[in-house]
Amino acid sequence: MADVRVRYAPSPTGHLHIGGARTALFDYLYARRQGGQFIVRFEDTDQTRHVESGVDNQLEGLRWLGVDWDESVDIGGPYGPYRQMERLDLYQPFIDQLLREGHAYYCFCTEAELEAERAAQEAAGEMPMYSGKCRSLTPEEQQRYRDEGRKPSIRFRVPENKTIAFTDRIRERVEFDSNGIGDFIIVRPDGIPTYNFAVILDDHLMKITLVIRGEEHLTNTPRQIMMYEALGLPVPEFAHLALILNADRKKMSKRDESIIQFIQQYQSLGYLPEAVVNFIALLGWSPKGEEEMFTKEELIAQFDLDRVSKSPAVFDMDKLNWMNNAYIKKADPERIALLALPHLQQAGLLPAELSEEQQTWARSLIRLYQDQLRYAAEIVPLSELFFREDVQLDDEAGALLGEEHAPIVLSSFQKQAEAAADFGVDAIKGLIKAVQTETGYKGKPLFMTIRVALTGQMHGPDLNMTIHLLGRDQVLARLKKLL
Repeated sequence: MADVRVRYAPSPTGHLHIGGARTALFDYLYARRQGGQFIVRFEDTDQTRHVESGVDNQLEGLRWLGVDWDESVDIGGPYGPYRQMERLDLYQPFIDQLLREGHAYYCFCTEAELEAERAAQEAAGEMPMYSGKCRSLTPEEQQRYRDEGRKPSIRFRVPENKTIAFTDRIRERVEFDSNGIGDFIIVRPDGIPTYNFAVILDDHLMKITLVIRGEEHLTNTPRQIMMYEALGLPVPEFAHLALILNADRKKMSKRDESIIQFIQQYQSLGYLPEAVVNFIALLGWSPKGEEEMFTKEELIAQFDLDRVSKSPAVFDMDKLNWMNNAYIKKADPERIALLALPHLQQAGLLPAELSEEQQTWARSLIRLYQDQLRYAAEIVPLSELFFREDVQLDDEAGALLGEEHAPIVLSSFQKQAEAAADFGVDAIKGLIKAVQTETGYKGKPLFMTIRVALTGQMHGPDLNMTIHLLGRDQVLARLKKLL
């Protein structure tokens, strides 16, 4: 069996999208499980969509996820270059072979002629397909077109009446009829190969053994197989991943605002990469057993294409947030503080430069909410009560403070807070105990009344730490306003 070599080959058109991240992750997990090689290369022959920073953005997204590679533009490798536009000379012998052996031909049709042809076919209720107008041009006809200044493209000559079949590692046997394909362009008039042609040459020259990619590429596969066969090249295996759907079970769109689309957005919001990897791995792959939480090493040990589903995966933001929260709860508080603190600063709640005392206070605040955070940026709305002058009460909270016990409890607590020599967490616990002894109130009338008066919330994190972080001055100011 040949050494396993798989690749992730994005177009450098922007940031790493969630669909691309899944493809890259499945490639990576498969390669590591099989002891093979994972290659990252860039398909940049479509210069109209090229984004200069796209390569770096893709690699940075993969690095953040903890996905590493064996060959790429940054570290090189034995089969480089790893950008298609730097490989154009490598493609020319294969172009020449196809032309020489009659598997390809020059097409001089203009874009206007092709558009008119498409429109006529659609008007007749036919599936748009190149008619083959230039299939049999004589050398003289070709020269006449050249003399007119026309620059030809090169089309692949699709065999007629042929069934193109292959065994997909996920979908099993797949068949296509060549008569429904039509001769397609493999080299544009500017001499740059199209995706379908360049990709098979790169996969061949880089010795790729298995192509794992999205379902949207399934219809490209018969075109690619025909070119492999025409060139006499071995055909790699294919595995086409099912679509990712949104919560409404519709195809995920880059304009769908119900889903965070790009990996860098998760990074900037303060998600943990290991949680995002865990979640993405479950988009179409089912582990053995009921366990859902896996380290990267555990994913590698279990990953198998046999357990990848043919059915679409549903992207559930609620589940991702639940999973990320589970990871945050277990994380080192210092790590979460480093993620959350910049969000408090960017929101203008804390200064850009913090004193040592402010640093300590901010870390304690973040630790207070760590178990509630779904992602680090949530520290801003969760903790905003610490940064405002007035307590905001909803109807339920206002009703609680209107009960007869409330002024008794709050007056007692105000007196205890004013007299206290210490306002640490343990001391505050003692203050509340003293209020209970003095007033006779306990449970909800005691604890919830104090919480609502100081925070405006019926429920929240540890009350003693909350009061400590508010500080004596803030506590007394809020009590004074209410009383």
